[in-house]
Order: sequence, then structure tokens, then C-alpha cells
Amino acid sequence: MNERPHIKILTKRMNEPRRFIQVICGPRQVGKTTLVDQFLKTAQMPSVLVSADAVSGVDATGWIARQWETARLRLSAEKAGGADGFILAIDEIQKIPNWSEAVKREWDADSRSGLNLKVILLGSSRLLLQAGLTESLAGRFETITMGHWSLAEMESAFGWDAARFAWFGGYPGAAALVDDERRWKDYVAHSIADATLSRDILMLTRVDKPALMRRLFDLGCASSGQILSYTKMLGQLADAGNTVTLAHYLDLLDTAGLLAGLEKHSREKIRRRASSPKFQVHNTALLAAVSETGFAEARRDAARWGRVVESAVGAHLLNGAQEGLYALHYWREDNAEIDFVLARGSATLGVEVKSGAAAQAGGAAAFQKKFPDARLLVVGSEAMPWETFLRTNPQTLF
Repeated sequence: MNERPHIKILTKRMNEPRRFIQVICGPRQVGKTTLVDQFLKTAQMPSVLVSADAVSGVDATGWIARQWETARLRLSAEKAGGADGFILAIDEIQKIPNWSEAVKREWDADSRSGLNLKVILLGSSRLLLQAGLTESLAGRFETITMGHWSLAEMESAFGWDAARFAWFGGYPGAAALVDDERRWKDYVAHSIADATLSRDILMLTRVDKPALMRRLFDLGCASSGQILSYTKMLGQLADAGNTVTLAHYLDLLDTAGLLAGLEKHSREKIRRRASSPKFQVHNTALLAAVSETGFAEARRDAARWGRVVESAVGAHLLNGAQEGLYALHYWREDNAEIDFVLARGSATLGVEVKSGAAAQAGGAAAFQKKFPDARLLVVGSEAMPWETFLRTNPQTLF
């Protein structure tokens, strides 16, 4: 059975004395529940994993307290057998109204009584989790952010090469369907994208124009790798409202692990926020799922395949950015462009992707003139083939 590297972090923290709640967050279908289930099977103390996914509104009030009290009773019973602690893991915690206040109340009660009840919380909505954590649980938690599966993981689990990964992306649950591409596209579109939109965003966040959000998502996936001003988006989306609405919806799509709008790299934060976004899918499966072409046809079209490769590089870098390794932007002035810019502290790295798509002439020279201390990496060259880059941990680039 394949294990994601995050299990080592979780195991180390849970084997320490009870200090913090462990919060595991990330998009759907990246293996959060599987990871916790794998850990619990080898844990040094008894445990239970419960899910709030199917809890109705009527049952929600007091649900967390009931699960906690059951865990306390089991801990008391297990002590007779020599256990010195118990682990309570709650999946889809953000589905419970006011979950953070309930968790705070129960956690603090155990802390006061010296009860060794350790807690793991899992959630698909990073935005809603973060709101609850900062409002009520400050100082009581640590996070483990799980991103989409990498090429190395898909290669190990399913034997995929880089080209197949660039098109079909990193959803392990869909891997068995790739030989029937129409079926695979339906699964990604409905079981992953639609489920994320309806269950992680629309049900849990106020969205006044859900149809507009869906059209923005489709446009962004189809345009991954392209810079598009909000004004231009208004011209392509019916009933588009205003640019503030579009920016807010793009932020929601980003926090759900679907689609990001990268900002232009600048030393001034206000200039970054005012820039036109560059669409970037979190997982290239989303780009392929909305495409009218298939894998074989896309590979024959040099320009189309170049955009796929650039999006695969961007998704790989975005995964690292989601885990807090660096900030990810793009850069463009006039006709000069650098595909991706990584910034960590005072260090800046430009990444230019050479592929079947036409390259922007003079981009590297203009970028290094503007940012003389920045380094530049060309992906797709003999020095760094894009296939090799997708197997590289972005953290090692600094």
C-alpha cells in the first residue's frame, strides 16, 4: 500500500506528549482519510475515526460533544487493559456549524483534567478550516497540508510516465479509468470538480451567483497558463457582476484546491493585488477534463501540448506553494514574460518553461535586469528536462 510522505510527520507528532490538535487539510481525493486510517492501524494507542460528512443539521448540535464523550469512555475502558491514551480523529470537521468552539471547549476540558486524549481533525475546505482555527483554536493546533499527488507518487503507484501524468494529473482515485478517457473525464468533472464546488464551497460559503462561479471555473481550467484581466473576463462571462465578485470567487476556487489566479511578481504588495491573474489549475486533470481533445490528439499538437506541459510545471510549483515552501507568482512587462516566479524571504527564482508553445523573446534578460539578484531556471532545456523537473522537490531549488 502506498503511503504519502505526510504520514511520517503525523506519526512523529502523535508519538510526542499531548500538546496540539493535529489538523490535516487539503483538496478532495488526495488521500487525507486514507493517510489517517493508515496511521491509526499502526498507532501505539487505541483510536476511533468518525466522519461528520453525513451529519444532518438537526443532529449537528452537540455531535462533537457526543463523539468526544464516547472517546473519553473508551479511554477509561482501555486503561484497564494498560492503554495510557486514546486518539479521536474527526473527518470533514468543517461540515459541523461552529465546530471550532465545540472543539475548543472539549480540548480545554481534557487539558484541565490531564486526560491523554489526542485529536486529529481532517477537512477539505482550507478556507473554512482556517477561519475556525484562527477564531477559536489559536495556540492549540498544528497543520499538515496535503497537496495533489506528484509525478513520483503516481509513477510509483501506477507506473505512469511524465506525459501521462501531465495530462491525467494526480488524482489516484481516477487512475483506473484512464484507458476509457470519456469515462475518466466524467468522473473528474462530476465526482471531483462538481462535488468540490457543491459540497466544499456552495454549501458552506455564501455565493450569490453559483452559475457564475461555475463558468469562471470552466474558463480558468480551459485557459490554464494564460493571463487574463478581470475586465476581459467580464466580456467572456455572462452575468459577470463586477471584478470584485470574480476575484472573490477565484480566491474560493483556489482555497478549494481547484483553480488559482497567480499574481504578478512585484516588490510592492499592492501592485501584486492589483495585477491581472494568471490562471493555473491545481491539478492538470482539471484542464484535461474540460478539453474537447484527448490525450493522443493533445500530444500531436505541439502548441497545445506546450500549454499542458506549462500547466503541469505550474501545478507542481503550486503544490509546493500550498505547503508554505514559497510564494508563487508570474512576471510580465510589455512583451517580456517569465512563466513562474518563486519568492522565499529575500531569494527570488524565475522559472521559464520551454515547450511546444512559442516562447516570449527577451523575457529572461528583461526579468534579470528588473531583478538583478534573482536566479533563473529554464525548464525544458537539456540542462533541466521538464520530466526531470516534475520529479524534483521544489524546496531544493532554493
